[in-house]
Amino acid sequence: MNTPHHTSPQHAAGPYGIFSHELRSEDPAQQNELLDAAAELEELGFGAIWLGGSSSVRHAARVAGATGRVVLATGILNIWYESADTVARQRAELEGAHPDRFLLGLGASHAQLARNYQRPYSTMVEYLDALDAAATPVPAERRVLAALGPKMLRLARDRAAGAHPYLVTPQYIEQARGVLGEGPLLAPEVTVVMESEPAKAREVARGFLEYYLQLPNYAANLERLGFHDADLTGGGSDRLVDALAVWGTDEAIRARLAEFHAAGADHLALQIITGDDEETPPLPQWRHLADIVGLGANTA
Repeated sequence: MNTPHHTSPQHAAGPYGIFSHELRSEDPAQQNELLDAAAELEELGFGAIWLGGSSSVRHAARVAGATGRVVLATGILNIWYESADTVARQRAELEGAHPDRFLLGLGASHAQLARNYQRPYSTMVEYLDALDAAATPVPAERRVLAALGPKMLRLARDRAAGAHPYLVTPQYIEQARGVLGEGPLLAPEVTVVMESEPAKAREVARGFLEYYLQLPNYAANLERLGFHDADLTGGGSDRLVDALAVWGTDEAIRARLAEFHAAGADHLALQIITGDDEETPPLPQWRHLADIVGLGANTA
């Protein structure tokens, strides 16, 4: 997918991207392998690479140098760990070297994961103010917020290009679209397990979900969606796992992803979960997923 000059990253990203924590690894021994994997994602036709976890502009800059057109996004940059002035400067340098390819995803993280965590909403407002006032400002249309609750979604609508929520369902997407309105970008992370056997798929999903379900921000959002304490224990009830993790046959996965788009999502940041502890990019699964969603190899 060629990105015309001055096309905004959110529009160039298309309907599908890959969410990967592997591609932000700092291990020098992995760098060539990771950059080759990023280049292959571009050739497969995915419109964006979301660098998961507490990622930074420098992670995106490294991948940008190994690719030619795919959108790079932080999913997310933790506002407690990097100053707005530094982020704005690094983003300007990246924009100068690789124009119109970077989307700054910002998040307030969680009390358990961030130092000096307090007043997350107010701190995010102050951070956005600082990005606006920086010597090299970050335009609102080039940033997205990891919003979950209605208040942060409204901030994403008013002070950013849109929202990049994590661990959500099609029901949530419909509600979030109602808050954002028709214009802003809605680009959720979507967890995918490439497994059609129910017990195995749920086992892999639970191994991934158990940690997140202990974080109050996610638990509160799921409770707003009608889930209960019993759904959130032991890695999640079948009902919760099936709502949060896309799994099944190729046809079932394709249909489940279509539900997110039908509910109002513009772009899906697809995160493949394999159940393996290794930090190796899941290239075989990414290739298969490209076929499932009908991307095909992009050799333009």
